[in-house]
Amino acid sequence: MSQTRFDIQSAAVIGAGTMGRGIVMSLANAGVQVLWLDNNPEMLEQALGVVGDTYAHNVRQGRIGEEQAQARRACIGKAVDYQALAEVDLVIEAVYENLELKQNIFRELDGIVKPAGILASNTSALDIDAIAAVTGRPEQVLGLHFFSPAHIMKLLEIVRGAQTSQAVLEAAKELGKRMGKISVIAGNCPGFIGNRMLKTYVREARAMLLEGAYPHQVDGALQAFGFAMGPFRMYDVVGIDLEWRARELAGKGQDEPEVQIDNRLCELGRFGQKSRMGYYRYAEGSRQAEHDPEVDALVQRESERLGYRRREVGDEEIRERCLLALVNEGAKILEEGMAESSTDIDTVYLNGYGFPADVGGPMTWADRQGLPAIRDRLNALAERHGEHWNPAELIDSLATFGGRFVDYKKEA
Repeated sequence: MSQTRFDIQSAAVIGAGTMGRGIVMSLANAGVQVLWLDNNPEMLEQALGVVGDTYAHNVRQGRIGEEQAQARRACIGKAVDYQALAEVDLVIEAVYENLELKQNIFRELDGIVKPAGILASNTSALDIDAIAAVTGRPEQVLGLHFFSPAHIMKLLEIVRGAQTSQAVLEAAKELGKRMGKISVIAGNCPGFIGNRMLKTYVREARAMLLEGAYPHQVDGALQAFGFAMGPFRMYDVVGIDLEWRARELAGKGQDEPEVQIDNRLCELGRFGQKSRMGYYRYAEGSRQAEHDPEVDALVQRESERLGYRRREVGDEEIRERCLLALVNEGAKILEEGMAESSTDIDTVYLNGYGFPADVGGPMTWADRQGLPAIRDRLNALAERHGEHWNPAELIDSLATFGGRFVDYKKEA
């Protein structure tokens, strides 16, 4: 297939939630004609109103002119059904994270969208190959993982399935450039690059709450290192209940010790900023996180209920465990070929996860520490905390030969 066949001039977005709104604006801002579909017409009307209000606000702020706002609004149209999407160059599905639902949507799209149409999912973690498998065009299926809010966040993970064609990947990269995104190609594995690494980072943060730390302390230590916000402030912003509901829906993961504090908070209706209570408290109309001693008491009760003997956890240990969790998982991602280079991993963390820019990303940080030292520190953590800390083979092999993460692809 020739690359010119995948010149994306028109698109459709399925889903009128927060992600759908941001993706629609990203496309319209780039001058792409967008059809917008949601199975709830009222929700779609409401979402169109929010988009209009956003453009009006940007005009008032002097960010764009009225003519530009009108041109962007004119790019967006409503679709009444799947049939209306037959001639678009690209469809992006942005519904909630349920594999069966996404497969049903792709099955239907495959029978309607023109043969040259690209089908993309905005999933943040689900198996792209399992989605592509229900279509007759797996080479034209990929992931386009936008970060919320999608019209503001610069990062775009372009997820290649086992059969995604190079021409489709190139077309996605070109679209990303038109939208002003910083695009990174990721392999198809649970969580791709960013969320796969985030899972290990958050696991350590949650484990340290059970062992003796408190949310404000963990966040403070990581923010002092330079993170835009610590993991618990981050969860308050995105909503603690999202993962809680996902675990409920999947019927697994809800019994893990590390998520019990989250579970108790959600049972109390403490979902984060949106409920004015989460790991922190928030005054009416404020996004300022305020330390809440009630959460400290809940953390202590829950860790003791689970049989932990609480101890002092220092700021250095917090930084050590969270950073090394990122680095070790990043090395595993490189070993498996799920990222094209360590630079791509750093790009994801600098542009999507608030990693301090002056440090240069987790893999650059590891290089500066020296890989033999990283290996030794990981081995020490494995002795204390279990085999999930065993160093990735890449760390061992490159450390032995004095190699660096940044040279991995050249030497491989």
